[in-house]
Amino acid sequence: MTVAALMLVLIARVPAEGVAAFHTYEDAVLPVLRDYGGSLDRRLRNADGTVEVHIVRFASRADFERFRTDPRRETAAPMLQRSGAVVELMELHDVD
Repeated sequence: MTVAALMLVLIARVPAEGVAAFHTYEDAVLPVLRDYGGSLDRRLRNADGTVEVHIVRFASRADFERFRTDPRRETAAPMLQRSGAVVELMELHDVD
């Protein structure tokens, strides 16, 4: 049985004063994806850094859930809070 990949799209809207904190959070968290079989397929940002979009894949939902509870991610969480980012996470799929 083949496990379908999980594709997630994250949209972060960050107040201008929180952009630096958001980037610090990302620097800490994005490398952790690989430890759980995740990949950052696309990372898009507007000119002032106040909107960012990520397209991320995991081999399975279980891998994603393990990533979400990784202690390094939890340690970095206050930085995300400090950034004031409003994050929307959606599970999407390719359209044929």
